[in-house]
Amino acid sequence: MTTHKARKRFGQHFLSDRSLVEKMVRQIAPADGQVMVEIGPGQGALTLPLLDCIQHLHVVELDRDLIEHLERTISGQRITIHRGDALRFDFTTLAKGPHSLRVVGNLPYNISTPLIFHLLDQLPVIHDMHFMLQKEVVDRLTATPGTPDWGRLSVMVQYHCRTEYLLFVPPGAFSPPPKVDSAVVRLAPHDEPPHIAHDYRLFRQMVSQAFTQRRKVIRNGVKSWLTEEQIAAAGVDPMKRPDALGVDAFVALANAATRQGD
Repeated sequence: MTTHKARKRFGQHFLSDRSLVEKMVRQIAPADGQVMVEIGPGQGALTLPLLDCIQHLHVVELDRDLIEHLERTISGQRITIHRGDALRFDFTTLAKGPHSLRVVGNLPYNISTPLIFHLLDQLPVIHDMHFMLQKEVVDRLTATPGTPDWGRLSVMVQYHCRTEYLLFVPPGAFSPPPKVDSAVVRLAPHDEPPHIAHDYRLFRQMVSQAFTQRRKVIRNGVKSWLTEEQIAAAGVDPMKRPDALGVDAFVALANAATRQGD
C-alpha cells in the first residue's frame, strides 16, 4: 500500500488502531440497505470495515491523493466518491427519503464544529451521525447545564439531537498521533423535539449572544429582547448565568421574545 503523508492543512490524522475501529463499527451497527456516507475516509481504516457490513458506501473526500488510493483499493461498484469540501457538500442529494441517511467519520479537528452546524441544517434527511472528534468537542456536545463544558454548541446540538458519548480514543490510535485525546459520539435527531422554538433564527441568535457573555447573568445576555420581568415571567431566573440554563430555558426565553414581537 502506498504511504500517504498526512497533510496539516487538511487536519489529517489517520486511524491505525484496528481494535478501536472494530468497536466503532459495532457502535454504528451498519446494515445493508441503509444509505451511509463517510466524511473524510482517509486511507480507508473505517471505510473497509464498514464495507464488510454493507454493499455500498458514499464517501466525501477533498484530498486528490486519497481519492486515487480509494479508487485503487475498492471496487467502484461498492463506493461512490464525492470529491469536495464536506463543509459545502449537500448531503440531502444522497438521501432516499426523510431520516434515511447515516453519517459517519473521523472528522478533522479544524472543521469539526462548523461541519456539525452544516449537518444540523440538513437534519430532515439524517437518521443518525457517529463521529470521532477531539474529546474536548465531544465533552461539549454531551455536556449538561451547570458544567464547565456546557455552552452554545451543547445547546444548539441538543436542541436537535440526543447525544451519547461512546468511546475514548487515545492519541496512539492515530498516525501521526495528535496532541489531544479524541472520543466517539453518537448524535441522533429527536423524533419530536422536546422543546420547539417558534422563531428558530431568534432562538439561535439569543443562544449565541448569551454565551458571548457567559459569565454575566442572563438578564444581561438577553436584554436586547427581554426585560428582567419578562425573563422571570418565562419561568427563568434572570440572575442565573447562561451556562446554568438548559435547552428548555433558552427556548422559553426565545418564545417569550417572539411573543413580544408579535
